[in-house]
Amino acid sequence: VADFDEIYEEEEDEEWALEEQLLKYSPDPVVVRGSGHVTVFGLSNKFESEFPSSLTGKVAPEEFKASINRVNSCLKKNLPVNVRWLLCGCLCCCCTLGCSMWPVICLSKRTRRSIEKLLEWENNRLYHKLCLHWRLSKRKCETNNMMEYVILIEFLPKTPIFRPD
Repeated sequence: VADFDEIYEEEEDEEWALEEQLLKYSPDPVVVRGSGHVTVFGLSNKFESEFPSSLTGKVAPEEFKASINRVNSCLKKNLPVNVRWLLCGCLCCCCTLGCSMWPVICLSKRTRRSIEKLLEWENNRLYHKLCLHWRLSKRKCETNNMMEYVILIEFLPKTPIFRPD
């Protein structure tokens, strides 16, 4: 029985090494940055809809634009409410000892979750079949020390169907 366990562990190590090798050769992820003029807690009011050249041959430009437009429409619906609550929270911050900022923090979190759910729906609908994975990610801005949310498009490794022994 002990020999069987050792063989099982070796096979598991081989699978892990194969996975590491596949990940090593996958291209760098594509970063889609916010391009809007209003940013609330790192979330821009619009994402760039220009088709990245690194996705050529992976996804149709029309599908990419449709996905970005869905995300942008979600932002367009939710962000104005967040901005109003932010202004209201800033005006009342001294009187409420900061408690007036909680609604905008909760609304911002809800907006992020709705975008994450939308991206997960897009992944299940189309992008996982194309070996792509879209997700919302927090990154450092290129111009300053602030953090921003970006859409990260990762290339999933293609797993071989047949593996010669």
